Amino acid sequence: MKLRHLKLWIFTVSVVCLLGYRILTDTERLNCTRNLTPVKTVGASEGIFVGPHDVLARIRKNNIKEIPLWMLEEVYLRDSQPKEMICRHSLRNSEDTEFKEAFIPDIQLFLHRDHINISEWNRLVHFNNPFGFMGYKYTEVKNIVDLIPKPKEFPLLAAPSTDKQGCVRCAVVANGGILNGSKMGQTIDSHDYVFRMDGAVIEGHEEDVGIRTSVFVHTASTLMASLDMIQELGFRDVPTDEGISYVLVPVGLGDLHFLKTLLLKTSDLWKAYKNMWQRYYFLDNFDENKYYVLHPDFLRYIRNRYLKSWHLNEKSWKMFRPTSGAFSLFLAVHTCDIVNAYGFLTTNHRKFAETYFKKTDSGVDYLHYDYNLELELLERLHNSEVINLYKRQ
Repeated sequence: MKLRHLKLWIFTVSVVCLLGYRILTDTERLNCTRNLTPVKTVGASEGIFVGPHDVLARIRKNNIKEIPLWMLEEVYLRDSQPKEMICRHSLRNSEDTEFKEAFIPDIQLFLHRDHINISEWNRLVHFNNPFGFMGYKYTEVKNIVDLIPKPKEFPLLAAPSTDKQGCVRCAVVANGGILNGSKMGQTIDSHDYVFRMDGAVIEGHEEDVGIRTSVFVHTASTLMASLDMIQELGFRDVPTDEGISYVLVPVGLGDLHFLKTLLLKTSDLWKAYKNMWQRYYFLDNFDENKYYVLHPDFLRYIRNRYLKSWHLNEKSWKMFRPTSGAFSLFLAVHTCDIVNAYGFLTTNHRKFAETYFKKTDSGVDYLHYDYNLELELLERLHNSEVINLYKRQ
């Protein structure tokens, strides 16, 4: 009799536990995985927490009610061979306390084939895109990342030989209407390097925005949309200046597949046709050694330390990310010594049109971006003399 009661009690407890687990919300399940054991991983400068990536991959991020806060949120991959900065006037020598505490000079900027293995996947799968690979399939992502060549030396920018102090001066040009009629073209072109992004229209606006492009930052979707929707406004081709570098912001899985068709070398005729179609955007100027992909850690670092919006605590948290302009600006901050920003938000931005190449506004996208937060950050960086923000009076 006692044995029957014991079996019934065990069965009842088991059923209750099972039902209790089933009614847990997805966020609560994620909380159960937060206390993870730290282990050292090859190529990382800090402890990495390995979690149940196979379980996390099955949890639909659409069901998570707010951004998960992980113990490994502030674990970032570091560059084992960072570029040596010798300029005495470099922004890296800033005395601003807030900037110095947030800035990581040797953070890994670019993703390449050496960066995806099981250990790194276990870490990055905790974060939604573009800050990680939550919900993605390991083999699908690895097969694409394995195509990205490892840079032979520090990529992107080198100090000009004419500057004895080794200082790299960069202009980062956004598309803000503040540049319309500014006549800043020659000033912008006088920099050692010029960063532009997405639908950077030059034709017809040379006097205001210059003609040079050294680094072109883009997402796949915005690039294709710009070539389609603002072609009549002057953006007919991707910039193809001599020595230009292209930088992809992988905001979604579509960007990785765009990258795959650019890098894939195949004898399959259909795949080769798709490859040619993607490369058409670059007018036969595509060089895989000059095409870079921003690392998810770098993107997450920018969000966490500089642009952590209050929207991340809402149900729509997964939709918010910094703008391409912000990513471009911080790429310049990490590769240049002196950064001048043009066409970005300023406190008087309402006096001007949305962009310098449109007479009427098409409507600001508040669905993905926190513009007020970016405006506050730009003002703070300008006031602390980390960057110089062009303000038209």
